[in-house]
Amino acid sequence: MPTRPTDPRRRTLLSLAGAAGFATALGALPAFTASAAPQRPADASAPGDPSPHELWWQAPADDHSMIEQGLPVGNGRIGALAGNDPGRELLLITDATMWTGGLNDTLDADGQFPYGRADFGSLTLLGRLVVDIPDHDLSAVSDYRRGLDLARGLLTTSYVRSGVTYRREIFASRPDDAIVLHFTQSGGGRYSGTITLDGTHGETTTGGRRYVSFGAAFPNSLRYGASATAYGNGGRVTVNGSRISFSGCADLTVVVSGGTNYVPDASTHYRDASLDPEKLARTKVRDAAAHSADTLRRTHVDDHRALFEQLDLSLGTSSAAQRALDTWERVKARARDGVPDPELEADYLQFGRYLMISGSRGSLPAGLQGLWLDGNDPDWMGDYHTDINIQMNYWMADRAGLSQCFDALTDYCLAQLPSWTSLTHSLFNDPRNRYRNSGGEIAGWTVAISTNIHGGQGWWWHPAGNAWLCTTLWEHYEFTQSRSYLEKIYPLLKGACEFWEKRLLTTVPEGSSEEVLIADSDWSPEHGPLDAKGITYAQELVWALFGNYCDAAATLRKDAGYADTIASLRRRLYLPRVSPRTGWLEEWMSPDNLGETTHRHLSPLVGLFPGDRIRPDGSAPADIVDGATALLTARGMNSFGWANAWRGLCWARLKNADKAYQLVVGNLRPSTGGGNGTAFNLFDIYEVEQGRGIFQIDANFGTPAAMIEMLLYSRPGHLELLPALPDAWAASGHITGVGARGGFVVDLRWRDGTPSEVRIRSVGGRTTTVAYADTSRTVTLSPGHSVTLKDFVR
Repeated sequence: MPTRPTDPRRRTLLSLAGAAGFATALGALPAFTASAAPQRPADASAPGDPSPHELWWQAPADDHSMIEQGLPVGNGRIGALAGNDPGRELLLITDATMWTGGLNDTLDADGQFPYGRADFGSLTLLGRLVVDIPDHDLSAVSDYRRGLDLARGLLTTSYVRSGVTYRREIFASRPDDAIVLHFTQSGGGRYSGTITLDGTHGETTTGGRRYVSFGAAFPNSLRYGASATAYGNGGRVTVNGSRISFSGCADLTVVVSGGTNYVPDASTHYRDASLDPEKLARTKVRDAAAHSADTLRRTHVDDHRALFEQLDLSLGTSSAAQRALDTWERVKARARDGVPDPELEADYLQFGRYLMISGSRGSLPAGLQGLWLDGNDPDWMGDYHTDINIQMNYWMADRAGLSQCFDALTDYCLAQLPSWTSLTHSLFNDPRNRYRNSGGEIAGWTVAISTNIHGGQGWWWHPAGNAWLCTTLWEHYEFTQSRSYLEKIYPLLKGACEFWEKRLLTTVPEGSSEEVLIADSDWSPEHGPLDAKGITYAQELVWALFGNYCDAAATLRKDAGYADTIASLRRRLYLPRVSPRTGWLEEWMSPDNLGETTHRHLSPLVGLFPGDRIRPDGSAPADIVDGATALLTARGMNSFGWANAWRGLCWARLKNADKAYQLVVGNLRPSTGGGNGTAFNLFDIYEVEQGRGIFQIDANFGTPAAMIEMLLYSRPGHLELLPALPDAWAASGHITGVGARGGFVVDLRWRDGTPSEVRIRSVGGRTTTVAYADTSRTVTLSPGHSVTLKDFVR
């Protein structure tokens, strides 16, 4: 339950929010609210032919395997998995804010946080929508096909029954804030059946004149609701009790919406007490249903395309035989035959972009499963893991032309900061916490390994998590060069520095006479000793944090004295060595390997990726690069999907195209029997135990990030073309709209393994070198201007 306003900790939280000026910073994260009517396109006719970016299948989903077979739609806030059975369309509907649990501010006996569905909480389903068409059983139809048009954001199903071709479309519209199902036919057919909308927590659905709806509240005071309506032509649509009936309809449109009264404001317990979600859902479906399905579709497609078309990609041409296979058969053939399928591989990247557009706009960021569930008990609560998963989810966004989708992560961190700061001050130095600050002082903020949406945290404390979150947020600034954004995240950066200023210890490393600063007791996620000091993971992240903060302070002309203090601390930070025993980069400030040699996490390699301190370009000591390479080699090439994606990114940074590509196609191997790999619907499956796998979305984002990193490496002031181009993509290809750190967007074409043309456009950057092999050129641009370089290699 939320803390009462009279609680002293509550007063601290409110004062922290006020001191940081969050009243202005939080406005960017919308909630489930009433909104102005969307701008409609001038041409409301149906959009053109399907794009070449269509995935397709020859079978519907099994109701009992929706997470592996259901197809996802989403508008960034509300989403669904669709089954697409001809006679029974099932939608499992989610809202990103549909969370149980609360602040979770009572520690366990070991000084760590509880981590259960009742205390920490869990993401859960909002509802289930079923459209029953009794005479359209799968056994009674032919020519079944369903497709997912990634470019238009449309899910389509078609089949033939009694000589009539039936077709349906499903999409989740951001402008109309609703999910729309549109059933049509050609050949004189008719639709008859029922529509039911049910909650998943024991709610009662009621009917009105034109709609059905339900509403309820969790014990944590989160209110929620959903509503559905339908309309058709040439028949009759009526509401009968808790269901909608339709008969003799030549076409049918169903509109469903819903949400919660969550708001991103710690001062109101993250609730809008005045909001009635059920009533608002009825309003949204009524407003949408005032328009034709064609108008709703066109409005949605225009909105979706505006983001999707910001990046275009070709990795080569697949064979006619490959193109003739449906998507699942192509996945299986790629793994079985070992023959590159460049169009499938390109569409896998575009599928990741589709998920980002669908799952990270106008609400909360994507967690472990993004916006898609098949029940109310997702593993690890579907939460935000701060020791890799939430960071990996957003490595792709800027690189893939989706900078707007990054905002959800920024706004989430800003909204949670008052609570995170309050919990840090009141709980982190608890004497039972093995990670507490030895000096007894506390300042700033940090997080646990898991965070929820209520300001709460779960599982173990994660001291370096604040630095990693800040490094991720800073990198977005490197891509965009937005001063207003930097102003926004500055309190997060400064608060994290304040935490580490109080946490660092002095020591003299073995074999040295120089005193250095090291991190207090910590854990190298997620293995090895639990209380090691000076772990490489923390040292690298804090080194990056301090540098980024100093750059931010200088750019904003703020806190010059404090920035000097942080710069002085940074100069004294211990940086990891290579073990004389293993030849690997040390993980625990020890020459001994104290953990699992093939562990899934690459925690000690954060300085290689996503960091930039360890670079194979001569700027980093050769022994450090060699040690990092040796450690990466030891970790192996076969792990979970997200771990493979991280490995692929690291090998791309080391310019090893073969290994990076091997890891990309390794994630495309089909998952069978719950094993690691790609599911029927292209979701990445994580094998949690023998024979049981779960969906975890980070690989669907991390693998595309690795593919882009293979084609373009960037850091402020430097772009490198095709650093890890594999032979499978080398003949010819292009990628346009790639974000580059330093404030540029790059369009790149290549032939026979070398760049043929590159266009650099500034979105805030001024000067950068553009390099390929031993050739480099310096480009100077004003924001908004571009230059095209041809015949780069002469």
